[in-house]
Amino acid sequence: MRALLAALLLVVAVPAEAARVVSLNLCTDEFLVLLAPEQVVALSPLARDPSLSVVAAQAALLPWVRADAEAVIALRPDLVLAASYGARATLDALQRRGLRVERTTLPDGFEAIRAETRRLAALLGETKRGEALLADMDRRLAVPPHRPAATAIALEARGWTAGPGSLTDAVLRAGGLGNGGSGGQMGLETLATRKPDLLVVSTPPDYPALATEMLRHPALAGIPRREVPPALLACGGPWTAHAVELLAR
Repeated sequence: MRALLAALLLVVAVPAEAARVVSLNLCTDEFLVLLAPEQVVALSPLARDPSLSVVAAQAALLPWVRADAEAVIALRPDLVLAASYGARATLDALQRRGLRVERTTLPDGFEAIRAETRRLAALLGETKRGEALLADMDRRLAVPPHRPAATAIALEARGWTAGPGSLTDAVLRAGGLGNGGSGGQMGLETLATRKPDLLVVSTPPDYPALATEMLRHPALAGIPRREVPPALLACGGPWTAHAVELLAR
């Protein structure tokens, strides 16, 4: 009996081996690195792009893999994280080979971010880290709003605007701003006529681009603007609250 008890205690004392996880999507890359970096077997190539990824520095030190079924199978993962869109043929092939595939949703607001963070944290066995990320998110969201009755237009490349129900719309509202965008394109003349209180734009790249040429037009020079790094809005996650901080300053 004593020998049996000793063996049971030994089993309890030894921690379970961490799961081997592959991520095939930028959004799941970010969640995985922040929640369970020890479990990373490989990330998608986009995880290393600092213009898109909030974990680019960490990802530069971690392996990556393309969304190729044979390449992923060779890594022998216990779990594959992916988005609900894209790489469908690869994901179907992985599931046919018996691999566990979990698809994440794309949160379009902070309540959805909260739910998805908790779901993935539980899936990875890292609920405490998940709650810590959400606590930091709530701290950032507690910043005072920009100013009363201010209207902003989040202007993207080629004149596209962020419309109601989008992640950017949630960021604007959390920052105390009304959203003057419709989700469609807005020409220079319309934008100059409407004259929102604030233009919200992505941090410009280091090279000139025709897609963002309109932002440099003199007709818009008198409209205040705030720059938000595109990585904060590429995927919805606890890190998105930093965009609210930038708008509320």
